[in-house]
Amino acid sequence: MPFHLHFGEQDLLHCRFAISPIWETQAAISMLGRPESHGYHLPWLRRIKDAAAELDLAPVLRLMPQRGRYPDFWCPPPTNALSTFDEELSRVRETPADDAYTDLYETLADQPGALESALGRQLLADPAAAVQLLADRIEQAWHRLIAPEWPRLRALLEADIAYHSRVLAAVGFRELLGELNPNLRWEGSTLTVVSSLGEYERTLHGEGLVLIPSVFTWPHVVSGQEEPWRPAIIYPARGIGGLWSEAGAGTADALARLLGRARADVLTALADPASTSALAHRLGLAPSSVSAHLSALKGAGLLTSRRYGHQVLYERTPLGIALAGADV
Repeated sequence: MPFHLHFGEQDLLHCRFAISPIWETQAAISMLGRPESHGYHLPWLRRIKDAAAELDLAPVLRLMPQRGRYPDFWCPPPTNALSTFDEELSRVRETPADDAYTDLYETLADQPGALESALGRQLLADPAAAVQLLADRIEQAWHRLIAPEWPRLRALLEADIAYHSRVLAAVGFRELLGELNPNLRWEGSTLTVVSSLGEYERTLHGEGLVLIPSVFTWPHVVSGQEEPWRPAIIYPARGIGGLWSEAGAGTADALARLLGRARADVLTALADPASTSALAHRLGLAPSSVSAHLSALKGAGLLTSRRYGHQVLYERTPLGIALAGADV
């Protein structure tokens, strides 16, 4: 059943991309209970198995049904392109009790027996305390499960935005939607999200739409949020198939002989644009060493660079793409 978002003239002028650490955290928690979504993330799941077992995520998972709505307040759309987790968590903790009660009630009502359960009664009896309880659990999951991997995750998300920004410039908003996900369709002035989770309509009033790439949302596209929260579309980011590959795993020996192992690893790792710090974290090298390798590869015409926010992203030139994929 579809979600329909009706756009006004001003809404198209206020559509933007953003990254949301708190979304990735709650999506990762949700994925722990969805075996069908584990495929690309098994290496990560093996690494965090013990840490996840030490967390009490039951209150959060109770609000994450296999089919049905999640609370909107615990994942407010980011206010800028690169919000920090602490900034987003502060907004969650400031949720008014009345808004939290409505959100929690509608989520629990969507699950048979949830309203009458002990946890359901506890959350609704004191929604202000429920907000803090859920925020505490999400914060713990962030520090134990996501923060150690955040440089790697952020690099992939930034690369996705860089790519889709170029698509937007080349073909426009309508064609961009189909590139983001085949379940996003544009007709007239309405964006339809094909989903099996219910039917929903919302008329936008100039606030526009936030487009959020996600590592852990795969394979779904998610439409949120209901008023009073700003509308957003969360879609699977590009490149998650190689997200957890080990350093140097895709580097051909011949390419390493030509460039040197470290520089070949850097060139191979740039299947998507990335920053110096992200590459250093991914490859287990010092940032100063990676910076030197990037400068050498750029000087040889194999890479180009451009600024995105506060970071410089490097990506392969056509020559670098051909060399990285060649049997040299």
